Amino acid sequence: MIAKQLMLLRYHSHFLISPNFFFPKLFSSPTFFSLLRNSTTLSTTIVSSNSLSSSTYGPSLQKGTLLSKTPQNPFLDSALNSHQQLKIPENGDEPPFDEDQFTRVFDIAAIRVPSDRCFELETRLRGHLLNWPRVSNIARVPGDEMDEDIKELLMEKKGEAEVEEALSRRIYGQAEGDGEELSGVLYRDKLAKEFNARGFVKFRNLAKISRPNKRNKRREEGESRGERKKKRRSIVVEVVEERENVVSDGEDLSGLLGDEFKGRKWRGSTRLLLLDETCVGRKFDELPEAIKAILSESSDVVTNSCYELVRCNLTLLYDYWLNDEVLEALLPKDMVIPSAFETVGHIAHLNLKDEHLPYKKVIAKVVLDKNQPKIQTVVNKTEAISNDFRTMELEVLAGNHSLVTTVIENGLRFQVDLTKVYWNSRLSTERQRLISCFTRDDVVCDVFSGVGPIAISAAKKVKRVYANDLNPHAVDYLERNCVLNKLERRIQVYNMDGRRFIETIFSSDKTHSVTQVVMNLPNNAVDFLDVFRGIFRNRSRDRNLTLPRIHIYGFSRAEDPEFDFHERILVALEEAAVAVEMRCVRAVAPGKWMMYASFVLPTKVAFSKDYVDCT
Repeated sequence: MIAKQLMLLRYHSHFLISPNFFFPKLFSSPTFFSLLRNSTTLSTTIVSSNSLSSSTYGPSLQKGTLLSKTPQNPFLDSALNSHQQLKIPENGDEPPFDEDQFTRVFDIAAIRVPSDRCFELETRLRGHLLNWPRVSNIARVPGDEMDEDIKELLMEKKGEAEVEEALSRRIYGQAEGDGEELSGVLYRDKLAKEFNARGFVKFRNLAKISRPNKRNKRREEGESRGERKKKRRSIVVEVVEERENVVSDGEDLSGLLGDEFKGRKWRGSTRLLLLDETCVGRKFDELPEAIKAILSESSDVVTNSCYELVRCNLTLLYDYWLNDEVLEALLPKDMVIPSAFETVGHIAHLNLKDEHLPYKKVIAKVVLDKNQPKIQTVVNKTEAISNDFRTMELEVLAGNHSLVTTVIENGLRFQVDLTKVYWNSRLSTERQRLISCFTRDDVVCDVFSGVGPIAISAAKKVKRVYANDLNPHAVDYLERNCVLNKLERRIQVYNMDGRRFIETIFSSDKTHSVTQVVMNLPNNAVDFLDVFRGIFRNRSRDRNLTLPRIHIYGFSRAEDPEFDFHERILVALEEAAVAVEMRCVRAVAPGKWMMYASFVLPTKVAFSKDYVDCT
């Protein structure tokens, strides 16, 4: 029922229609794809595209035909035929599938139109064109280009002798009045005659000399950073058969322009408008009335035009298919497809479940292929974070083995080594939200700064920043990032325990009065709040004294995470009444929330005599 409604709506719309347009939640949900996998079976003998009425609209690995020249792969064939578990080689080094096995060929119909009218006709025929995702409705094939000078020459309807004379003038560089560039010798003679006080008139190489060559610049960058990979084609259109002239007006070229144009009644460059799937195998009389009316109307308006109905092969290569579509064909049908990953510079960070581990090489290869050149390394976290430095044990699954990368966040650059420091790109929005609360008069104290995503970002806005971390490697990268972003004069870096750092900053007479304290250590930051009890015990209670606002993060697995986190803060401060602003940042795991709390340090707590000795 849904398929019929989609087909009806597609025919009466002038927009690019796909199932995701009407039911984005339905067609993007795991439940829908699970039902789709259970109801269909992939095979190497794919259903022909001529019988598409029973299948979904658009390209799919379940449709089209597999290239016969593609070598058979027993690993992939068994997976595509029965969706059984892939047989992983014992060495586990090479992924057990070939990219050519994902090549699909579709039979489609197209109309050959003049290149100068293709965009206008595409707009008017949009509802009857192919409209496949990531496939342009306008295609170019070899031999569809014609030089504009030759086009004008043929449209002037000169005699054979005049045509040969004009072509001869072009060949020998004598075409001064024909619009063609002169030969080098004749051009220099012409420049000498046009030389005046201002120099050469219309010197055609002047722009090339005065403007830097972008290709040379890119080539130099490529030599320093490594050779750039050529972008591989993902879509190929080939004309199989030219069936009939839909509408024509003009003379037969009869091979004047070569074998590629032989037999065509044509004037100038051409393009192909790819028609809807339902037009495959039809003649011109069987096409929808809207197509025939628009082409007939266009032929009446423009002379010297021709529209041809042709049959084409549309080949979709491995690079065309999305990450989820490839993994859906490779992994067992009951397995959840691991499509989400965190990006840290050029590194893709996966968190694979135990059921995915036998296929980790396959998953990593697909992720790397579908995200190049941005992603160059794919890693997987092997163990949960358990050490004090919050570093992760990572396994490189694909790509190069360099885990030192540069991350760009909010216009700042951060160098990171994932084997030695902690970084989470998913918190970039939360960090920006926190920094937006600061003012230019604030003095920020970042107790657990890491490599400095908060401290360095805040340094561009506030008066002064004191940054600290227990990890010496994180402090090393923090200092590098300060210099990298030219903010080393506004940040003072420390390497000590969090309690000692807080005690040092608030007791020193050389530091500025701290107005904002950031404690971004969700695992146990609440345990450090006790150091604020009696932090101002040696100072007089001056009314002008500004108490700092504390921003703290933490985890909670309680049913009511806000109430649980609030109670833990009150217990650590030993204060029954504290006005706390609370919100849930994100769900880090099922039933586990990352919480944010903000409050002004209570006067009673700051001047308490019951303090914690950090010495």
